Amino acid sequence: MKSVTIIVPCYNEEAVLEKLYARLDTVLNSLDSYRFEVLFVNDGSSDNTLTVIKSLHQRDSRISYLDFSRNFGKEMAMVAGLDHADSDAVVLMDADLQHPPEMIRDMLIYWEQGYDDVYTKRKNRLDEGVIKRNITEAFYNILQKVSRIDIQKNVGDFRLLDRRCVNSLRLLRESQRYTKGMFSWVGYKKKEVLFQCEPRAAGQTKWNYFSLINLAIEGITSFTTLPLKIASLLGSFISIIAMLFMGWIILNTLLYGDPVQGYPTLMTTILFLGGIQLIFLGVIGEYLSRIFNESKNRPLYIINEYNGRKVTYRARTERDREYLDE
Repeated sequence: MKSVTIIVPCYNEEAVLEKLYARLDTVLNSLDSYRFEVLFVNDGSSDNTLTVIKSLHQRDSRISYLDFSRNFGKEMAMVAGLDHADSDAVVLMDADLQHPPEMIRDMLIYWEQGYDDVYTKRKNRLDEGVIKRNITEAFYNILQKVSRIDIQKNVGDFRLLDRRCVNSLRLLRESQRYTKGMFSWVGYKKKEVLFQCEPRAAGQTKWNYFSLINLAIEGITSFTTLPLKIASLLGSFISIIAMLFMGWIILNTLLYGDPVQGYPTLMTTILFLGGIQLIFLGVIGEYLSRIFNESKNRPLYIINEYNGRKVTYRARTERDREYLDE
């Protein structure tokens, strides 16, 4: 019997977990030819999320959980789930029920047909505001044009991954992560399944425009160095224009005696070049900050508790999963 682990990152989701469990239970009971594990990853929630998860764990032997020592972010929660999943396939999904659990049936069908990565794509984004839709559309268009790999558009984390994909993703240990791009980077045989994103069953979204902008920066800087090349080319172009303009001023003054324009021209030029330099320094700073963070070689996350057992580490990296249970 094949085994499947469903990984559910959770951050302050106490209001929705019982509803999620009820729908998952119905789906899993109808798929009795598989052995399921539902692995909740509590990402440092400040509400009663962990308490609800522990209650589910005691009620159903299929429920497992990881509890982080603090909030590390959804990307790290997914990494932790992949690190601890020992099944033949893994399903990644959100806890808020915007990802319908009933789609798992379709994913398993395509997995049995030989697909390694069965990913879901939203039919539309009509549930979002016009501004957010336009920003998202622009981001994906830019990322697809500047990246050397084909980044899937309107595709999120809701997907089924074969063991091969999971093992490959576990090799990627960078701390600055854009997981949506990593799914494309590892390759393998992929299958697209369309779905309609449902409204949140309860609670409030943790995402805002700042989070989306930060995610966009992560995506661009993780999969292309084009901004650095643009900075170099534009800097060279501006230097050539400046040299030509300087030569024209010298010749015009020597040949025709025209006075050099004063304060307004000077200030405009200085402010323009200063702004360009600051933008380029910001681009370089984004890449340097990522080098700085990666050079620390810190573990991606710290686990406080695993299925009721307190965790004490003895290894340098969580990847080895060498820790003592108190």
